[in-house]
Amino acid sequence: MRRWGRMTSRVWFITGASRGLGRAIAEAALGAGDRVVAAARNVAPLDDLAAQHPDALVRLPLDVSDRAAVGTAVDRAVAAFGRLDIVVNNAGGLLYGMLEEATEEQIRAHLDVNFFGAVWVTQAVVPHLRAQGSGHILQVTSMGSGGGVAAVGFYAAGKAALDALSQSVAMEVEPFGVKLTIVQPGGYDTGLYTVGTTATDPNPVYEPLRARLAEMWGDDAGPAPETAAPVVMELVDLPDPPLRLIVGSVSYDLVQQMEQARADEYRAWEHLSRKAPG
Repeated sequence: MRRWGRMTSRVWFITGASRGLGRAIAEAALGAGDRVVAAARNVAPLDDLAAQHPDALVRLPLDVSDRAAVGTAVDRAVAAFGRLDIVVNNAGGLLYGMLEEATEEQIRAHLDVNFFGAVWVTQAVVPHLRAQGSGHILQVTSMGSGGGVAAVGFYAAGKAALDALSQSVAMEVEPFGVKLTIVQPGGYDTGLYTVGTTATDPNPVYEPLRARLAEMWGDDAGPAPETAAPVVMELVDLPDPPLRLIVGSVSYDLVQQMEQARADEYRAWEHLSRKAPG
């Protein structure tokens, strides 16, 4: 099959593939004639895709916070189709609440998925990609990974950690022909704020702030994740893909505003910064 100048289909490994952006990317990849290993805690929502693409889709139940299970799943993925071409670290959730409200168990569980889950997957796939001398890792972070907002600080923290680590990993794997792109999507209707959310026990002292946040965010769930999938498909076709890519027009403008505000603050306090050597 020839697609976009390719003679053979590519093999994708996608985490968090049962809903949201992961599901949308899986559908787009299958529609392009590629093969997909779709990993998720619950793969039942992928039954319809499996029926439509029985020879091109492999479903793997996987909790990415379990490092041993991740290693086994990646080995099974390679065995299924003989190689991996594109790895999408998409699995994640949202811990909603103020810092002092969150329990240690909630914080650790959140970072186990949002940060360490992607770390375990990346560790497991790099030896395979390095050995074959090719591959493209997509680390799904967030347009908000450059800064935090009240009540979703742990989400931003996990994504920021993954963003920073991924920049280092990109440099480590580049000599072996492996590419890495940090994908920074905006607020798509992925279910993150519903089925993907763990909420803290609210402290009444934060009710005024919660009300302000609710007013600021509004009721718009955002565009469908399927609208972002074509951008991802175009990204993986690029011979020289970017290290970072913001996905979403509105998100692009918001990120530019945040970056400008940060630069302005640095300049405003440059006189104090320069009083210290180093």
